[in-house]
Amino acid sequence: MKNNLSMIPLLLTKNWNLAVKIASSLFRIGKARYLLKRNFGFDHFKNLALVYFKPTGACNLRCKTCGQYGDKGVMNDCAAEENKKILPLETWKKFVDEIAPQKPTIYVWGGEPFLYPDLFPLCKYMVDKGLLISVNTNGTFMEKHAEQIVRDKWGTIFVSLDAFREVNDDLRGKGVYDKVIAGFKAIDREKKKQKAKYPMLGMVTVVSNKNYMDLANLSEASREYNIDLHVYNLGTYTNDNIVATQKQFMKEKLDTDIDCLESYNTGYNLGIDGKKLHVILKDIQEKNFGHTILTVPTLNPEKTHTYYAELETPVRNHCVVPWCQLNVDYNGNVHFCADYPDYIIGNITQQSAKEIYNGERANKFRKALNESEGGMFPGCLRCYQNMLFGRKIKGF
Repeated sequence: MKNNLSMIPLLLTKNWNLAVKIASSLFRIGKARYLLKRNFGFDHFKNLALVYFKPTGACNLRCKTCGQYGDKGVMNDCAAEENKKILPLETWKKFVDEIAPQKPTIYVWGGEPFLYPDLFPLCKYMVDKGLLISVNTNGTFMEKHAEQIVRDKWGTIFVSLDAFREVNDDLRGKGVYDKVIAGFKAIDREKKKQKAKYPMLGMVTVVSNKNYMDLANLSEASREYNIDLHVYNLGTYTNDNIVATQKQFMKEKLDTDIDCLESYNTGYNLGIDGKKLHVILKDIQEKNFGHTILTVPTLNPEKTHTYYAELETPVRNHCVVPWCQLNVDYNGNVHFCADYPDYIIGNITQQSAKEIYNGERANKFRKALNESEGGMFPGCLRCYQNMLFGRKIKGF
């Protein structure tokens, strides 16, 4: 698989300003790998490079493989109550004011972020502050809001699409594929109409045993989307033993009961033929679809099978997330791990961002991570953030 650094030259040719902002964040995240992993008595806030905003947990789809609303989704039994807890716009603005001097990249997701009633004023506020924002969406609302998205100069939009029409709609819902494509076309029309370079359009495909044999069909179809980037996420998976080990670890080390990891114990990794998948991805990467192809994580050919069949074998380690990133939920809770938000380090309605990031609970988490084997917890073995930013283990 090709190295993901291939993204940078393409971005430079498409949009210099955007490329510089992305490169700056990647550099600071990369630097965190090599800095001394200090815990207490240090201003970590000055190294903040990436902040995840989750303004709503609500979603209009029920995608089968989703960790929130899928087969084992953690929001399935509590969505109605949880979605009443969203923060008002003014609270988010105050938080933006606190982090803006650090110039972090902002990643807005959900749920489905378009269901947050003040999404557009929130995003515009961040853009006006000079922040690069990236919005992750299921794409079903893009066509309706294309004009404003382009006018407000969102930096990037990443749209989840798992396969070509029939397979994708089996996983995500009838008619979803065509809605997404209509959204891509609407954004493209508005960019031409407004003579705009923003937003960069990206597509994210999570690989599972339900779609991996259809990836080539999706890639061929993507020639017509006029997108800039296609990310193949090899998927977040776990098993009974990893879940049990992580539960025990979090209880003993951080006095925390966890629920979220179980939502990725789905079995959607089982039966994936690593050799076939590698050939499929290699063939996709060697063709010119008019946009950059990234794979997270990149793996040596013989290790693709290991990724899916041997979940307890690490492929990345030494997580850097707590030293450069932050996640904020719809209710104001702050945590480090995007997909595993069980350990709360504070709430933005009660403390400043800097107080939270440098606080005792945050440093206790850093210390526990720092002291763990390989610089990661037992449940981090296929965590998406660790796949993105962790240290590549020799041989993988």
